[in-house]
Amino acid sequence: MKHAYVYYRIDPAQADLAATRIDALLPMLARYCSHPPRLLQRCDDPLMWMEIYEGITDLAAFSHAMDQAVLDSDCAGHTLGKRHLECFSASNRPYKTPDLPGFL
Repeated sequence: MKHAYVYYRIDPAQADLAATRIDALLPMLARYCSHPPRLLQRCDDPLMWMEIYEGITDLAAFSHAMDQAVLDSDCAGHTLGKRHLECFSASNRPYKTPDLPGFL
């Protein structure tokens, strides 16, 4: 499974419009994910937003659907700069819990 993270900076003058459009975008892409998509704001910079899409089985189909949905809903029209898409998947490396006091 793959996980997609899309981050961008919002134009402060269009923050309300951006929120409305992203709220409509997330459900449009939910069918490509095993978990409901989410929208986050950076803690120290609330104009930096990140959409999170988890559990994607077909990244090519997801990317194509996202590109089309962003165009159809004009989600890129409220950003300062470009939307950046990053994709991650689970590591194949075994994880060893650190031997630290208080670490669960």
